[in-house]
Amino acid sequence: MIRINVSAIPVNDQAKAERFYVDMLGFVKKRDIPFDGGRWLTVENPDGSGVELLLEPAGFDFARTYQKAFTTTAFR
Repeated sequence: MIRINVSAIPVNDQAKAERFYVDMLGFVKKRDIPFDGGRWLTVENPDGSGVELLLEPAGFDFARTYQKAFTTTAFR
């Protein structure tokens, strides 16, 4: 069985996203590592399922490209 344990979510504001996922949805912060103007910030589901979300800063070129492609093609 294949399991996807980490999934990236591009966010415009990592601090705001962290507050939402931790304070509102009950996730637990797992990793917070500064890098290249952003953070490798992950939260995980506290139920032990191994689900981990990377709150990826959307300010990088690759993230902007992904978001543009997703929003222009996903809902046609």
